[in-house]
Amino acid sequence: MRIGELSRRTGVSVPTIKFYVREGLLPAGRLTSPNQAAYEETHVRRLRLIRALIDVGGLSVAAVGEVIAAVDDHERPVHRLLGEAAERLVPRYGGESGAGEEGEGALVAARERVGELIREREWRCHPGSPAAEALAVALAALESVGHERFGEVLGAYADAAERVARADLEYVARHVAREELVESVAVGTVLGDALFGALRRLAQIDASSRLFGGGKKRAE
Repeated sequence: MRIGELSRRTGVSVPTIKFYVREGLLPAGRLTSPNQAAYEETHVRRLRLIRALIDVGGLSVAAVGEVIAAVDDHERPVHRLLGEAAERLVPRYGGESGAGEEGEGALVAARERVGELIREREWRCHPGSPAAEALAVALAALESVGHERFGEVLGAYADAAERVARADLEYVARHVAREELVESVAVGTVLGDALFGALRRLAQIDASSRLFGGGKKRAE
């Protein structure tokens, strides 16, 4: 197919396609003449992956390049590939962690709690990973606003997270192409978070009604 058809099928403009080729995100088409190139279905799939990582995953072009490099490294185990793709979707915290020494102390304590959780659960992940740091920052923030006891329900959250993670990976396992695996992680991480957040809110409304609403059914 010509670049115009590739653009129509994917919804990506011709200038953007050429930009991705220059940046090494998309392989160049096969030259059919000095000024014409032919593109294949693999280009369609790759463009859709790039757009999913940028539009849904919120990755920068540079970060997408790193993920694409992982996808193209066929010696890399699928588990490592999925882990590297997922970690790039977790926010990294490099700014101020709290109010002075007190805030820093809360963050240190939160990191220790996260490390304990990982060991208790025997999770095969590193306490210094971006996801672990994000959890520590959240726990420290809860303490800073007077809700340090929220950590008491951390175990229940971890139980739910394990069930959701298994559901995520069972869904991903149904895909066989490496490109689809990474796209599933990107889409599933971002939209899955939104999905779980909405379900949690619905469950909270129900639980609130049952606990504090006198048992009457309510709709919001």
